[in-house]
Amino acid sequence: MEVGRLFRADDREGKIDLGVGTYRNGAGRIEVMAAVKNAERRLLESQTGKGYVGPGGDPAFCDHLARALFPELGPMADGQLALIQTPGGTGAYRLGLELAALRSPSPRLIIGTPTWPNHIPTAERVGLRCTTYRHYDPISGAVDFDAMLASVKAAHPGDLFLIHGCCHNPTGAILDPSQWRALAAALLEARLVPIVDLAYAGMAAGITADVEATRQLVETLPEAIIAISCSKSFGLYSERTGMLAVRAASMAAADACRKTAESLARSLWSNPPDHGAAIVRTILADSGLTSVWSNELRDMRLRLASIRARLASAGFPGANRLAAQEGLFAMLDLTPAAIAAMREHHAIYMDPSGRINIAGLNDHNIERFLSAIRVASGATEPM
Repeated sequence: MEVGRLFRADDREGKIDLGVGTYRNGAGRIEVMAAVKNAERRLLESQTGKGYVGPGGDPAFCDHLARALFPELGPMADGQLALIQTPGGTGAYRLGLELAALRSPSPRLIIGTPTWPNHIPTAERVGLRCTTYRHYDPISGAVDFDAMLASVKAAHPGDLFLIHGCCHNPTGAILDPSQWRALAAALLEARLVPIVDLAYAGMAAGITADVEATRQLVETLPEAIIAISCSKSFGLYSERTGMLAVRAASMAAADACRKTAESLARSLWSNPPDHGAAIVRTILADSGLTSVWSNELRDMRLRLASIRARLASAGFPGANRLAAQEGLFAMLDLTPAAIAAMREHHAIYMDPSGRINIAGLNDHNIERFLSAIRVASGATEPM
């Protein structure tokens, strides 16, 4: 928040914002996707009212989104997946935590750090006790998988375990397929309930690949909570479009979860906003619009991969670590003084932790950024 305020107050031309976590195109803009525009035109012509959708939201939106993310998923076909529309992925996360807190007399959430700044305070608002472990090794730029497994083994049955489904925020560090399998097995043995934050599906390697880890958890474990956001994948940041998916051990348990979640939602936000969900439903219900959207999403992730490759080969300290990471974010090995110098002398704004949103870089500003970071990191002498 403070970084954004400082950026807006800066009147220098060519300032670079690497703080806010939104995808921007090569011109530096948050562009409305063509598929979204087309869907909105159809809605404008066909909608006859703006009534409430109910606490659980639009069932057609939930069904289309779930099938797009998890085609032919066994637990969904067996009726063991409860789906509830929410105001964004944050709403889904909050509702999932509320549901989990009702179930356990002494709820605890285990979180790897660093993580998205809202994860811990939102859980504490619900009354969960949060414990942390070191998720990221800043020396290697990789997940500290030993620490992750150790935290699972030290947990108590019924504890909640937070997982980033893909594109870890803020580090971009990833688990390989064998590590995901080992994690799923460890969670099952420890009888933990994963809470999956799935905010960036499609931004790394494509929808199917990006949700594979989440799918594996849902198929392996009897219970799981998944908070899904449409903000990035559809560019619907301001529409607050998301969904909570709860994997339950039986059809009856899934139905009970859905009814309880709807009751909780009634007291939290009454009804979720409809417009963004209607856009997603319209896109996913039409094969032509789905194809347009898929191609646009592909172009977005290819641009991110291209920027990451340029950064990884740039030669500043720690740059090579970025090559094995994914998504919008990366952690730079910069001191607070260097980050302040980037802001003061070069009008380059980033989180004080060194996290950057690489989508803020493009052909017009990346060389200036690289020149500045080489100076700030001590790779070259200042001019």
